[in-house]
Amino acid sequence: MTLSMRSNIAAEEIAKAAKVAFEESQLLPPVVRIDALVKIKLQLGANKAEILAANKQDMEATQVEVDAGRISKPMMKRLDLGKGDKWDSMLKGLQDVAGLPDPTGVVSYASQLDDNLELYRVSCPIGVLLVIFEARPEVVVNIAALAIKSGNAAILKGGKESNHTTHLLAKAISQGLAQTSLPSTYVQAIQTRAEVSALLDLDRYIDLVIPYRSNSLVKAIQNSTRIPVMGHADGLCHVYLDESADCQKAVRVVVDSKTDYPSACNAAETLIVHTSLLDTLWREVAQALLAADTLSALASLPNVHERFSSHVHLSTESSYSIEHLDLTMSCEHAASTFCRGVDSAGTFVNASTRFADGFRYGFGTEVGISTGRIHARGPVGLEGLVIYKYIMRSKAEKGHIVGEFGVGEGKKNFKHAAIATTSVPF
Repeated sequence: MTLSMRSNIAAEEIAKAAKVAFEESQLLPPVVRIDALVKIKLQLGANKAEILAANKQDMEATQVEVDAGRISKPMMKRLDLGKGDKWDSMLKGLQDVAGLPDPTGVVSYASQLDDNLELYRVSCPIGVLLVIFEARPEVVVNIAALAIKSGNAAILKGGKESNHTTHLLAKAISQGLAQTSLPSTYVQAIQTRAEVSALLDLDRYIDLVIPYRSNSLVKAIQNSTRIPVMGHADGLCHVYLDESADCQKAVRVVVDSKTDYPSACNAAETLIVHTSLLDTLWREVAQALLAADTLSALASLPNVHERFSSHVHLSTESSYSIEHLDLTMSCEHAASTFCRGVDSAGTFVNASTRFADGFRYGFGTEVGISTGRIHARGPVGLEGLVIYKYIMRSKAEKGHIVGEFGVGEGKKNFKHAAIATTSVPF
């Protein structure tokens, strides 16, 4: 048996187990999912030393790749699970997700079609998610939390740089699940590209693929699977300085948008400046960016700082063509026009692009940022991981049949009377 054949068999077993776990979970009450998140948090705490030791091992191996020029320094920084408050923030996100309202079983439409005939549109899980993400190991926990809370099973594939860390995080999650009524295979992790390739063929088991990496990866997956794909792809964050912008606000927000965490997907890439500001506000903003020492160059303008170099040019139509997030520094009227007129997953006024984040939005965490135009757009939290189904119930003695309704003698008309409820009453 070839290695490819073994990978295909292993992948199918993983996918089958995920589908069975999802189906078995559907009759369990929401409190079981909350309990699972509590147990996972405790298990992660118990395994912290072992997990951080594995993370250090991944970091040391990645440093070799950085020294050889094969991996960038920003990628290595994203890998560090022990940096600052990253570990505590990861656990806090887990706790926050557990405390959020259950996104399933919510009625968004209810109608009485006839006496004793009721129709409900009810939110429900998608099914089995295949999530492919980059080096950041905490994403394992973030996605597991959202999947469990929203009633979805998940198969996770992290970057090869974090294999040791990902393995132990997934192990802790399985150990936590094993202490509940949910199957331990409700969340699984894979580690090879061969497994990913095999899973992309298994549309009978997997319901949604979420690639959380580069645009090229998202495109490659979209072109190689029949499974629906919700992509966290490349997107530009623009900051526009309107002619009415306040200097202090502009400096604070532009610098934060660019320098708070430059390698993050919600850091500003493009600064668009109104021409009337080139000799005034632009100078203040440019000096502040230079002082932050994160840009290699800015604009070449007369009588400016000696460290300026020419990286400023007139904006064109293509400057606005890739959407993710747009921000404006402006007065009320311009802000209103901006928010209504710009087609983007997020439009902010006088606030840093770095706020575009599931945790900061109050979602607990996020499974990614959707830059497409589907039901989930921007940071994807619990609501982005549920769909809906229709539930109809007849309480009539003989039930209901369509033949009773229509135009003509003896036919009934539909009532279509709204029912005020947020949950199914049975």
